Amino acid sequence: MTVIFDPMDDSEYVGPPVDGEMIRRAEQTLQVRLPKSYVDLLAVQNGGMLRNRCYPTEFPTSWAPDHVCVDAIWGIGGGWGVDVLSPSAIAEWRYPDIGVVLGITPSAGHDTVMLDYSECGPLGEPAVSYVDEDRVPRRIANSFSEFLDGFVSCRSYGDEAD
Repeated sequence: MTVIFDPMDDSEYVGPPVDGEMIRRAEQTLQVRLPKSYVDLLAVQNGGMLRNRCYPTEFPTSWAPDHVCVDAIWGIGGGWGVDVLSPSAIAEWRYPDIGVVLGITPSAGHDTVMLDYSECGPLGEPAVSYVDEDRVPRRIANSFSEFLDGFVSCRSYGDEAD
């Protein structure tokens, strides 16, 4: 698996080691089956700041005309887990109820990325969608695995985000 997290990350976004019971509880709370590629990632590190933070898009975002910046992907459990934060983020920021908020962007809530179960249902393989201030989900990856593989250094865009 590609190293996605910043190896120097000791932030609050890194959760406790993941076990099967944590995954079961998170899926029960969220009422979805989490993608295997996401669960596999959490077995390596349970969330954290990203090494490469920019993700190309085919449409403008509130961040840039051709990409979005994602600071961290949330794990499960602990204070910064998707099982704790996603439901409250959806309610507080009025994100569409399409799935699970994956993490945090530099806007800290004005936009986000989500596991999008709207086409596959709660037991299917979700796409990943970007949700901007207009709250319209726009697909940026067909799967979480594809999403992980698409991150690039923000320096390639002239950003200093990573």
